[in-house]
Amino acid sequence: MSRKKPTVVIGLLGSQLDRGFAPARWERWRPSVGICQQEDLLIDRFELLCQPGDRRLARQVTEDIAQISPSTEVVLRELPLNDPWDFEEVFGALHDFSRTYPFKDDEDYLLHLTTGTHVAQICMFLLAESRHLPARLLQSSPRKKGPMRAAGGWRLIDLDLSRYDRLAARFAREQHEATTLLKGGINTRNTAFNALIEKIEIVAQRSLEPMLLTGPTGAGKTQLARRIYDLKKQRRQISGPFVAINCATLRGDGAMSALFGHRRGAFTGAVGAREGLLKRADGGVVFLDEIAELGADEQAMLLRALETGRFLPVGADEEIESDFLLIAGTNADLLKEVHRGGFRADLLARINLWSFELPGLARRREDIEPNLDFELEAFAERHGQRVRINLEAHRRYLDFALSDAATWTANFRDLNASVIRMATLARAGVIDEAVVVDEIERLRVRWGLNSARADAEETHPGVGHHPLNASADAHMARPGVGHHTAAKDGRSAVVGEVEDVLSELGVGELDDFDAVQLRHVIKVCRQCATLSEAGRALFAHSRTRRKSRNDADRLRKYLQKFGLDWDVITR
Repeated sequence: MSRKKPTVVIGLLGSQLDRGFAPARWERWRPSVGICQQEDLLIDRFELLCQPGDRRLARQVTEDIAQISPSTEVVLRELPLNDPWDFEEVFGALHDFSRTYPFKDDEDYLLHLTTGTHVAQICMFLLAESRHLPARLLQSSPRKKGPMRAAGGWRLIDLDLSRYDRLAARFAREQHEATTLLKGGINTRNTAFNALIEKIEIVAQRSLEPMLLTGPTGAGKTQLARRIYDLKKQRRQISGPFVAINCATLRGDGAMSALFGHRRGAFTGAVGAREGLLKRADGGVVFLDEIAELGADEQAMLLRALETGRFLPVGADEEIESDFLLIAGTNADLLKEVHRGGFRADLLARINLWSFELPGLARRREDIEPNLDFELEAFAERHGQRVRINLEAHRRYLDFALSDAATWTANFRDLNASVIRMATLARAGVIDEAVVVDEIERLRVRWGLNSARADAEETHPGVGHHPLNASADAHMARPGVGHHTAAKDGRSAVVGEVEDVLSELGVGELDDFDAVQLRHVIKVCRQCATLSEAGRALFAHSRTRRKSRNDADRLRKYLQKFGLDWDVITR
């Protein structure tokens, strides 16, 4: 049978509450004595902290405890304090005690919070919460009547908040509300993105250090920065405004003036003083988007402002102060910019304490549907007109939006613009399938993709097909050309091996250069399922250097030069 751990109480001697020397003291409640009178609380040792000026009272209390609880050992420990109401002094003294006291795993510690100044009680609570004092909280109180009136009563306070169901539910609800705010009220489904938002929520509520938001253009950095500000404002961590600027718009002398302000007459055209964005953001948040675009001088001044809270307006003789939180945004690789010499390494080190990468929409395709609904609601709020999308149109739009064909190059800006177009063109407030088909075609053109009709031809060869030119018609009509013996898998050669393909297709005499190149192109085409796949294979290297990557169209035009098309060479 295991032995019960010894119970050790740590408490402060109450200069007033524990006072009493005459026999009448036994008739009044004295917390340090009364806690040792409890029949259901057996104390093995009492670590009684007292100030040097209370030694006489400490001895009296020790003697009284020995009378009513002989098994309790009282250990007096002096806690020298000049001012028991000075928070820094009291916390420092109690912290020193917690660091030097020999706590043991085989003892159970209780921290008596009833005595001492309110400052001392707060300090002891904080040290217990941080586990510097590995003890549970013990609170005692007087009783108005009864035989144990002088002993009073007691109870334990458990700091493990997870054990309080209603508190735990409240904290969980507040956290959910915070993450919902950061997500703009959108019920996002992407697991990685949701985990990222949860981490940002923790940092936003606990840190006042700069934050760096990275990710492609249109990923939502500005919106997230604004929501971080709203969360901090809601939690009363900040009181100032939200000030945002795209650093790519700052050029020349105007950049320093816009950020840090200027004095009247500082330069030609400075007819009046200007406050500057950093000063305007005093007590609030400044969001510097595309921070990689800042010049060297602006970077140096910004670093000083972050480290000291002070900076020098253009033309000024004295620095001014501003207490602001910086959130920076960029779609550039700042580490590469540092190596290239375009960005200061010390500034990056200062703003990179909390760095979060926002994924593009193409990496969050499961979030397209809830964002589609959100954009429709946003359109209704802006225009005062509710627009809905019917079931078939909704399905068709999502089929395309979730496919690899939808590149979402501008991310949420593309989605926002797409919804605005469809909602504007909707008849009677309903987006139907015809509107969606038209919008998909527009997006394909926007992203440099094949038209939907061309994709249909690739998926169903020969359906609705028309010869590309008269030469192709001639080849199809020529006996023996265009009539091939197909293998069971549909991928056999036209007639004979690839080496004979040019003559079998009826192509006239070609230069050796064209013949070798065309032979290889046809071979690759026969190894691929679609025109797009063949285009990607043939132009794999050059496509990375082009903004538009419509490889299927490029291959189609190449074949057309020789009077050929996809159906003819792959049948």
